[in-house]
Amino acid sequence: MRIAHVALWTADLDGLCRFWAETFGAVVGDLYESARRPGFCSRFLTLKGGPSIEVMQGPWITREEPQERQGYAHLALSLGSRKAVDAMAAQAAASGILLSPARMTGDGFYEAVLKDPDGNLIEITV
Repeated sequence: MRIAHVALWTADLDGLCRFWAETFGAVVGDLYESARRPGFCSRFLTLKGGPSIEVMQGPWITREEPQERQGYAHLALSLGSRKAVDAMAAQAAASGILLSPARMTGDGFYEAVLKDPDGNLIEITV
């Protein structure tokens, strides 16, 4: 198992991408704009030899009393296959920790979402 990517909410997508590119040499990926969640957009930052960071922005993320806080949003774990994702999602459902069943997302990932005991989100993906 390996970390596929981590995700970070921000109120300033372009500014944060610029910071990671200038400070750490990250390669900034194309802008993704969700058709399912109006106003949601993201970019992936690719670090040499490390995991990717998905930087996400939406109108509900503000610096003043955000509905969802700024900071890391979830950890994504790559399980290697759809079969493994389906199996873990079934186990999570039986345990009552499955938030979103396995599905193909609008941005091309096959994933399910679990919640850890502290309420942190964990995406399991291929």
